Amino acid sequence: MYSIPITKATQLKAKTPSDKLGFGRVFTDHMFAMQYTAQEGWHNPRILPYAPLSLSPAAAVLHYGAEVFEGLKAYRRADGGIQMFRPQDNLRRLNDSAERLCLPQIDEALALEAMRQLVELDASWVPADNGASLYIRPFLFATDPDLSLHGISNAEFYIILSPSGSYYAEGVSPVRIIIETEDVRAVRGGTGYAKCGGNYAAANRAGDRAAKKGFAQVLWLDGVQRKYIEEVGSMNVMFKIGGKVVTPQLTGSVLPGITRRSCIELLKEWDIPVEERLLSVEELLTAMRAGTLEEAFGCGTAAVVSPVGELHYGDISVRVNDFKIGPITQRLYDSITGIQYGSIPDTHGWLYPVCE
Repeated sequence: MYSIPITKATQLKAKTPSDKLGFGRVFTDHMFAMQYTAQEGWHNPRILPYAPLSLSPAAAVLHYGAEVFEGLKAYRRADGGIQMFRPQDNLRRLNDSAERLCLPQIDEALALEAMRQLVELDASWVPADNGASLYIRPFLFATDPDLSLHGISNAEFYIILSPSGSYYAEGVSPVRIIIETEDVRAVRGGTGYAKCGGNYAAANRAGDRAAKKGFAQVLWLDGVQRKYIEEVGSMNVMFKIGGKVVTPQLTGSVLPGITRRSCIELLKEWDIPVEERLLSVEELLTAMRAGTLEEAFGCGTAAVVSPVGELHYGDISVRVNDFKIGPITQRLYDSITGIQYGSIPDTHGWLYPVCE
């Protein structure tokens, strides 16, 4: 058992009603923090009141984007207990991302216990309303006050919590997406598989263009040949084509999503053919024209699944499943959320209890 000192907030915040939460705008009373130096390694782990951070204006994170983060959730069951979904996988991926950006590795067991204690301390912030949850954001960044390009000698690690309303307040509904042909999200050998802020900042321009045209997301193509499907917006993507579910393989430029992995494991259990492979935009267009594209959906922590009702490419626009959520998409959504909220037994060992 790790010893993590706790300093409780002397004044607690007023709770925001679940229907007013939105996503990522409200934060709980406490956070976890620890520091790293090359001499001491990681040290001073503690839970303290949520507060602004103090950084040197020369901190490496501000100038060279030396940071990585994760996103996962805690859920309140009908009996009042609280549990997290696959947190060990998120922390393992955080270290994979940190390695890519030359940031120091964290002790995953310590981070998991810190996360558990932090959620337990702020348990009253975990919403009880259907579809609402407590979003957990661990993040790690370099603080070296040095404008030269160099290895990282100083870093900080934090975990903050944000109660979030239901992603689908009015039910799961399909969205319109457009295949992006100008910008690219990442290239093989770059940071595409890492969860770092630069990937998301670089995606904003295409996302803004799509939004102005009335689309919810962009469908990214690979950064070299501009012909293979990679991700949709900030999520992994899956297509049901001719009875098989196809998802882009992890080539180094695609984020290895935790929800993606969960979907694949469930599909295999259900004996639904699933393929992880290169999927060209031409193959997708052929399936669209032939009517064999049966379902399409994004998958990620925030939405679990996001059904695609319309695909647009150039002057081609095709409706998917008559702009309705498909049966496989619905089954995945119901199964994963059922496990997360405790209405379906967890036979996979995906849940991590916080408090009963």
